[in-house]
Amino acid sequence: MVKSISSTGLRWLWLAALVFALDIGSKYWIITTFQQYESVNLLPFFSFTYVHNIGAAFSSFEGYRWLLSGIAIIVSILLTVMLYRTPKNDKITAISFALIIGGALGNLADRLYHGYVIDFLHFFIKNWSYPIFNLADTAICIGAGLIILSSFWHSNHSNGVDKQMKTDKKNVSK
Repeated sequence: MVKSISSTGLRWLWLAALVFALDIGSKYWIITTFQQYESVNLLPFFSFTYVHNIGAAFSSFEGYRWLLSGIAIIVSILLTVMLYRTPKNDKITAISFALIIGGALGNLADRLYHGYVIDFLHFFIKNWSYPIFNLADTAICIGAGLIILSSFWHSNHSNGVDKQMKTDKKNVSK
C-alpha cells in the first residue's frame, strides 16, 4: 500500500531542505567574507572563526572523507525511509529525522565539493574553547537530542498506558 506524503513523516522534508539551505548559505557567506582562521568576536564568549574540518564531529576521523560521505548518504536514505514509516502525528520523531537529514546533507555537500567541512561557530570562555562547528552540526545534535527525549517520553507514556490498563483490569475483576 502506497501512502501519501501528507499521511507520513515525509511531510517534514521541507525542514530538511530548510536546514540544508541555511547551512549552505551560511557557509557560503563565511567563505566569501572571511579568510581561513580569521575570527570575529561577536560576544565575550562567541565568535565566527572560519576553519576547515577534514574529519567528523570535533575533527575525529580525519582523512576518512569518502567513508564519512558514504555514512552520510546511508544515514540520509535510512532516515528518509523511517520518515516514510513515521505516522504524521508523530511530529517530534519526524522533526528529529528531518533535522538530521538536513544537517547530514549539508556536511556531505561540503565534503564532496570542498573535500572538507566548513566550520565557523566558536564558543569559548577564557582559555577553554568548545570545538568549532556549523549549522549542520547544530541541526544533527538537536535532532539526536529530540530522538533521545522522545524515546523517554514514548517509554514513560507506554508505561503509563500499561499501568492504567492493569489498574482498569483489576477494577473490572472486583
